[in-house]
Amino acid sequence: MPTAPLIAYAHVGKSFDDGRGAGRVVAVDDVSLQVAEGEFLAIVGGSGSGKTTLLRLANRLIEADSGRITVEGADISTVDPVQLRRRIGYVFQSGGLFPHMSVADNIGITPKLLGSPAAEISADVDELLDLVRLDRAQHRDRLPQELSGGQRQRVGVARALAAKPRIVLMDEPFGALDPLTRDALGDDYRALHNKLGLTTLMITHDMTEAILLADRIAVMRGGRLLAWGVPGELSAASDPYVGELLRAPRRQAERLATLLPRGGAA
Repeated sequence: MPTAPLIAYAHVGKSFDDGRGAGRVVAVDDVSLQVAEGEFLAIVGGSGSGKTTLLRLANRLIEADSGRITVEGADISTVDPVQLRRRIGYVFQSGGLFPHMSVADNIGITPKLLGSPAAEISADVDELLDLVRLDRAQHRDRLPQELSGGQRQRVGVARALAAKPRIVLMDEPFGALDPLTRDALGDDYRALHNKLGLTTLMITHDMTEAILLADRIAVMRGGRLLAWGVPGELSAASDPYVGELLRAPRRQAERLATLLPRGGAA
């Protein structure tokens, strides 16, 4: 028998007041989507597509207006939101670290809230720093402002993994990084996803990043889910916006091929 999805959206809707008194803006419009255990799903779309709203609905940072969302088989509307969030890792675009707390304290905050013993938290922090390729001696006691952008994101990933979640939500996690750091950190996170058996839901506006990292890709525009599947399945989608997104990496590769000399570096 097929296993139940770890995350499932069923006819989910969410709208917001536009702030100008002109009415409601539909951010998520009747979206149904399932994420299997162990899957890496990327949700791609431009600004205002609803992708970040969809992500935040999964851990009740935002409440849905309609439809049903289940996580690990449970309807999240029946689950205490604080407990739900402590079971789901969340990685913010900017790292989202507490500026007045050391790297070790940032990573250990959720286990501390869950009542884990201090010695256990300390050992777990060291293990997580190793996992995200940060030297313990150099980084453990530093404050976030003493780190580079890539280092802050690595700490953010470590913090998201500290409570040993099965699910990790990532909101444009690599978007603010320089290209080399972004590429390296994306590859390292994908390796962690595989090693730890995680289920990852990642938001990105970059189709190339989605193709390189994810198992499946979902495309959103105007609050609606236009298409989803592996890249080959998306190629068969009839929506012209999906086709444009898929053609962008190919166009970039073709332009690079004409600009860069053959046979390696300039």
